[in-house]
Amino acid sequence: MAQILVRSIVRPEKSQDVIDALLDAGYPAVTKVSVAGRGQQRGLKVGEVTYDELPKEMLMTVVPESEKDLVLRTVMENARTGERGACGDGKIFVSPVEQIYTISSGFLEE
Repeated sequence: MAQILVRSIVRPEKSQDVIDALLDAGYPAVTKVSVAGRGQQRGLKVGEVTYDELPKEMLMTVVPESEKDLVLRTVMENARTGERGACGDGKIFVSPVEQIYTISSGFLEE
């Protein structure tokens, strides 16, 4: 069965909402990493101070390719601020997964 890696870059205050929603949808396995970066808005200017990189959380989960749309919808609905969303809400990257190994057993997952 083909697997995909979904990497979601979200606002820190929304990461737990996304994790909880993924759990409720049946996807409990998530890796969370604190990251910093910027998008097209090139950071944030507050008064005379410009913040080139903003704090974000990267959430990574591997799911069957057939369930991609449900996972993407779950992330988007729970990472979006407000009803229409806002600049800086984040990005989602989807990549194929070629192989998965379980470290404890050393076995290749099929």
